[in-house]
Amino acid sequence: MKNTLSKSLILAILLFTTLSIFVPNSYGQNNQDSFLFGDALPDAPELATRGEHKVGVRTMEVINQNQIDVLKSKPDAEATYDRKLKLEIWYPADVAEGVKELVTYDHVLGTINDPKRPITPFQFSGRAVRDANPKTANGAYPLIVVSHGYLGSRLLMTYLTENLASKGYVVVAIDHAESTYQDAAGFPSTLLNRAKDILFVLNQMAELSKPNSNSFLSGLADANNTGLIGYSMGGYGVLNAAGAGYSPKAVAMFGTLTKGNKSIEVRTANNSDYLASQDARIKAVVAFAPWGMQRGVWDAEGLKGLKIPTFFVAGSQDDISGYEDGIKAIYKGAVNTERYLLTYMNARHNVAPNPPPFEAYKNPKNYEHFSEPAWNERRINNINQHFVTAFLGIQLKHQDFGKFLSVQPNSNDKNWVGFPARASVGLELLHDVPTK
Repeated sequence: MKNTLSKSLILAILLFTTLSIFVPNSYGQNNQDSFLFGDALPDAPELATRGEHKVGVRTMEVINQNQIDVLKSKPDAEATYDRKLKLEIWYPADVAEGVKELVTYDHVLGTINDPKRPITPFQFSGRAVRDANPKTANGAYPLIVVSHGYLGSRLLMTYLTENLASKGYVVVAIDHAESTYQDAAGFPSTLLNRAKDILFVLNQMAELSKPNSNSFLSGLADANNTGLIGYSMGGYGVLNAAGAGYSPKAVAMFGTLTKGNKSIEVRTANNSDYLASQDARIKAVVAFAPWGMQRGVWDAEGLKGLKIPTFFVAGSQDDISGYEDGIKAIYKGAVNTERYLLTYMNARHNVAPNPPPFEAYKNPKNYEHFSEPAWNERRINNINQHFVTAFLGIQLKHQDFGKFLSVQPNSNDKNWVGFPARASVGLELLHDVPTK
């Protein structure tokens, strides 16, 4: 009996230790040695590891005044309001020796007014220092604007935002009003405002980064050298912000949802206002599982407008955005730009978020929101870090990372450059250049 109890006790201790290492949100979350979201697994590809910079993080709010309130507008009376957008900003920082690069993020699970997924606050740890002084000795860094899914939040992809900041980028992630877990509202708001929010935040960051702006961003971000990252509805938004104008079918769908409102017309291909909104400061786009192609949001004419180099990421079994007639169809239709398509074979839609936090294990719906049935989410995170680093490094910093993208399409045929032996399995990387 004594030996049996001893063995049971040892097993219990081992189990607790394992949970403490691999589920850091509730167990040992303030332990610097815990495995946090974004940390490199032993089999992580080469560019997944963090860069040379310590990372600071700050939160701020910006207000886009006098915007169309499509949820309160009527066909004969257009309502307006001020859109408040909360931002999380990560940046290279001057961190004193001995200060732990550790931050606690306050987040929530669930959806407002959904009894099956009630709003549940939780915390998780990241590798950054809250309100740290920016590192300005190296001059301005390229800017990256990040747009979450519906529903989502600015903290949905901290594994990537922190990682990029450590490599010398200023990264700003948006809480899109009426599209987060805590303020979810009618879908037409997301359809209309995604690209508009992204461009507004780009303009705000440009202003705040001017010399003598009295902002911590003064001289820190180079808005003339900007990349966009979007996931799901964020992918929908970044593609439109970058030149892929919406189709007449998208206008018709929007009108049906809003009982006749046509305010989305200003974001359609060949619309004069849309063409005038094209922003030469945007140099690269990363679109994770962009939504809309299956619903006719884009047609051939609209996709021709995308002329900015784009890196698509998808799951071959995506049941939200679709694959063959969804994300891959966008990739094929964007004939006027250089583009890549990274596919996780047998993955569904969740190829971009942080892994499920420990608190999500208590509710299958919350767990499903983050999880991938056929993949380890931490491994997906590392692979995303690797390829986004390579792509943005080439496009925004002119770094010599071409070898990491010049691989054979099927990762099973030969181990990909930058991956440990036997580690590049279940992936496909396609590449196309503009049609001549």
